[in-house]
Parts: sequence; structure tokens; C-alpha cells
Amino acid sequence: MAKQKVIPVDQELTFSPDEIIVSKTDSTGKILYANDVFCRLAEMGTTDVIGMPHSIIRHPDMPRAIFKLLWDSIGAGREIFALIKNMSATGKYYWVVAHVTPSLDKDGKIIGYHSNRRAASKQSVAEIIPLYRELKAEEAKHSDRRAGLEASNALLTAKLEAVGKSYDEFIWGVGESRV
Repeated sequence: MAKQKVIPVDQELTFSPDEIIVSKTDSTGKILYANDVFCRLAEMGTTDVIGMPHSIIRHPDMPRAIFKLLWDSIGAGREIFALIKNMSATGKYYWVVAHVTPSLDKDGKIIGYHSNRRAASKQSVAEIIPLYRELKAEEAKHSDRRAGLEASNALLTAKLEAVGKSYDEFIWGVGESRV
């Protein structure tokens, strides 16, 4: 049975700053574990998410360049912090600060990924939205998806270089400088 396309709605889900969303995936991004906070915000049961690609909670407002950066970082064995807008099964959204790390076997080979997410501050969200909209607009200028991703990624790289920060540094400094 094909999964129905979820239509975004302008309704925000919130969660306590004390709560942590936790998920673990295999090396391809398929969910192996999701805690109760993940499932509650995704508005899905554990059986609905286990084995599914982590992208089932991806909100269409998110620039693809941010996910390229995330996958490039964790694929190279580095952790990353990212501001992410996710979408529930009913189309509602929620913002998180994600900390994603590779999971390694005894030989140091990447066997999956682990992500902890906390609620993003209203200030961080308000300041990241213009950048994300600009990146999405750059992606939309190109009929070829690959070209759109490359252009958006180049724009993100140029903006970060202009302020002399990595994406992680920028995320932790939102409110102190602008990209």
C-alpha cells in the first residue's frame, strides 16, 4: 500500500525544553529506534516509523542543501548540529536543534547514525527562516534538481565563508551575527 503524501499545515507542535527526541538509523537512514517523544511529535506509532527512512519527517520548507551538509558531515565521520523543521504525519511542523553523530563498529566503520534533538528557540527559528527561504528559492530557480542543490549549496557555503563560520558555529551563534 502506497503512503499518502502529507500536506503541510500551518500548525506548530511544541515540546518541553526538557524533552529530548532520540532516533537511531542504519547507515542508509532507515529508522532502527525512535523514542516516545519522536513518535508523539511525528504523530506516528513506533511500528509506523521503524524501518522507514528518516526523511518521513522531512518538512518541504527545508532546503536540500542543509541535508547535503548533514549527510556529507556524518558520512565523513563528523558530528553536526543543525536547525531543522520537521513535519508530523498530519502535516503539522516542529523545529529542533539536531545533534547527529555517526555510530561506529569496533573497527571504526560507520554502521548508522544517532540523533538527539531539542526544541529550537523562537529566536533561532526566526533568524534561520530567511536563510532557509533564500536557499529554497535558489533551489527553485533550477529545473534540474541536482543543479538546484549545487546552487543552493554554493550559496550556503559563500554565506558561511562571508561570516567566517562553519554551519555548526553559525547555528550556535544565531542571534549574534547574520548570514
